[in-house]
Amino acid sequence: MKQKPILLRHAAQLVTLQGTSAQPVTGTAMSNLHIIEDGAVWIEDGSIQMVDRDEVVTAFYQDRLHEADVIDASGKVVTPGLIDPHTHLVFAGSRENEFEMRLAGKTYMEIMNAGGGIHNTTRATQAASEEELYKEAYQRLNRFLQYGVTTVEAKSGYGLTLEHEMKQLHVAKQLQDTHPIDIVSTFMGAHAVPAEYKHDPDRFVDILVNEMIPEVAKSGLAQFNDVFCEHGVFTPEQSERILRAGMEHGLLPKIHADEIEPYQGAELAARLGAVSADHLLRASDEGIRQMAEKGVVAVLLPGTAFFLKAEAANGRKMIDAGVAVALSTDRNPGSSPSESMPFIMNLGCLTMGMTPAEVLVAATINAAHAIKQAHRVGSLEKGKAADLVVFDAPNYSYMQYNYGVNLVDTVIKAGKIVVQKGSLTHEVSVSPA
Repeated sequence: MKQKPILLRHAAQLVTLQGTSAQPVTGTAMSNLHIIEDGAVWIEDGSIQMVDRDEVVTAFYQDRLHEADVIDASGKVVTPGLIDPHTHLVFAGSRENEFEMRLAGKTYMEIMNAGGGIHNTTRATQAASEEELYKEAYQRLNRFLQYGVTTVEAKSGYGLTLEHEMKQLHVAKQLQDTHPIDIVSTFMGAHAVPAEYKHDPDRFVDILVNEMIPEVAKSGLAQFNDVFCEHGVFTPEQSERILRAGMEHGLLPKIHADEIEPYQGAELAARLGAVSADHLLRASDEGIRQMAEKGVVAVLLPGTAFFLKAEAANGRKMIDAGVAVALSTDRNPGSSPSESMPFIMNLGCLTMGMTPAEVLVAATINAAHAIKQAHRVGSLEKGKAADLVVFDAPNYSYMQYNYGVNLVDTVIKAGKIVVQKGSLTHEVSVSPA
């Protein structure tokens, strides 16, 4: 049965971000949201057909208005669906015990080096079945949806063997096929050095390069290849070898860079032309300059810094230097157990010096560019996927002024209403098969 059109009407502010699909938004352009007041959107066959003032859209479709389901967005802000470009979605277990250890003074790396951290989650993920991983991740995606997120990137990296990395990627593909949220997958076998290779990490790099990356690429289950370039994990030299191997097999490079100490990660991202460099809490000024020059998107994760009680990345400096900035939850069990992109935008303003307009750009179109999806999502324009969020806010600044509050009223995903009055629709909330 053909789906009825949707007419969204009378938005107080319709944040379109029109004209931003070709390349990431930088500098002062991150302050231009291309807002239409009293805006309307006509949606049909899963895509946006028209975006304009209400009187223009209703006049154009005057003979078909009776066909449409109407959403009255009077007094509300409408934005593109939020996009989370850095998550570790598929995993088993939780690490609240480590949270207490950190509160008692232990550092993230101390916990990891003692066998906790990523290794803790790896053990749980290896022991879990695909069905168990699927069910846990499905519920996380439901929560993402209630926070207005319509597309996420999902990394592997808690398997650390070919078998279990492929298991994570298979689950991500199953979720892509069954959940409304779109999932873009990244292979991150280089998330940590397994304990058995602690004294010979280059041997594990050999396995990644010669065995795991070719098989993952052949499977078609991942678009990107990522590495944790950090002191005590993978060196810049090892990271470059891993990323170049991925590039040789068609996997686009991403990098966890300069999170805990300056480690030449931003410079490596620029040298390789990585799609994004993520974290960047300790990125050097030279690294930032090179990223701006080469067009590498900075994916910043203020929730991780907040949870680890660390100083956040300097988003203000990066924007002023001409770097395209995106925002993400970094959803993972150890350092950012949250699906709330609205709170991440709050933190972008409160801890990284960004403006309300900039964080909206960073959570929509620039996030789309960070995962190579800007041609289809991230802005409200004719021909793009009909992914929209209606926020119960009179203007976009009000969204950031009310920190820690979920103002999501309605979410439309691919032309279907999946959240209404803040609650999942029946179609989404049924138990997954």
